[in-house]
Amino acid sequence: MERRKILVTGIGGNVGQGILRNIRDSFPELTIIGVDIADFTSGNYLCDKTYRVPYSYEENYISVIQKIVKLESIDLIIPSTDFEVYYLSLNQSIIDAVVAASDSEKTKLYLDKYKTFLYHSKNNIPFAKSWLPLDYDFSEKEIIAKPREGRGSRGILINPENPAGLPDGYMIQSLVKGKEITTAVYVTKENILHSIFTMERELTNGTTSKSMVTFEYDEELKIIIKKMIDLGGLRGSFNIQSIVSNTNEIIPFEVNCRISGTNSIRHNLGFQDVKYTIQEYLFNEKPDISKPIKGIATRILLDVVYPNATDEKELNNNLSKHILY
Repeated sequence: MERRKILVTGIGGNVGQGILRNIRDSFPELTIIGVDIADFTSGNYLCDKTYRVPYSYEENYISVIQKIVKLESIDLIIPSTDFEVYYLSLNQSIIDAVVAASDSEKTKLYLDKYKTFLYHSKNNIPFAKSWLPLDYDFSEKEIIAKPREGRGSRGILINPENPAGLPDGYMIQSLVKGKEITTAVYVTKENILHSIFTMERELTNGTTSKSMVTFEYDEELKIIIKKMIDLGGLRGSFNIQSIVSNTNEIIPFEVNCRISGTNSIRHNLGFQDVKYTIQEYLFNEKPDISKPIKGIATRILLDVVYPNATDEKELNNNLSKHILY
């Protein structure tokens, strides 16, 4: 019997690499095809085969994905970056493989933090108060400026002196002091909240470096999340980043319509959203019951060494001789 095949995008990033590790752990029998904008990435050794692809917003991105899907007989695509989630979801009807993603309208909406604020405000869902630079009314003592479509912590400015002079594509949010939490959510195909998983976290260069599981805010978070789900269009895994203020109010400030970067941590603490995705979208099975436990996680660097290698283009699969250290 031919092995089922999964295509994972963005294998050079921490999100994609976590997804790869989780697939290897839960479904070692599956064939993994990895794609990235680079020929050679640190995720190559986890894939059976890799391909270089254009940026998702480039005109030929979808046609390249279509060719790979056909050539490799791909069954399921799991995108790991925000823009790939949007473009793959938008083009699902012409891609001959299942794309594990929310509806394109929702993924596009949540790419833009200012549009997210307007959408949540309209539907009475909490979100950090936000402005476009020219509309800012100086009503807050402290503010944070960030790209509307930014990722991680890139481009963030704290209390800029001239908010109206910020570059195009920026927005302003009130700077809420408190504890930062990240909440992973899994929604079934039937539009039912399956489970949530929240961690307090510390960031280094925009990614989680240390985290601790908390169940303290689950009930309030579920109220927020169910309102989001009831509006339709959200499926599979997505992530909410929030601040718990000094008055214990939960204030979301970003929503990512994809599996998030802590997926490999969650996997080992009882919330296995990569596994749930494959169970539902590849095998048409009900996802396992989530059984989250308390825990603390940190991250370290891992070396992948290819002895005697001279050409990166040859190191495109897990058969390439390597050492992990």
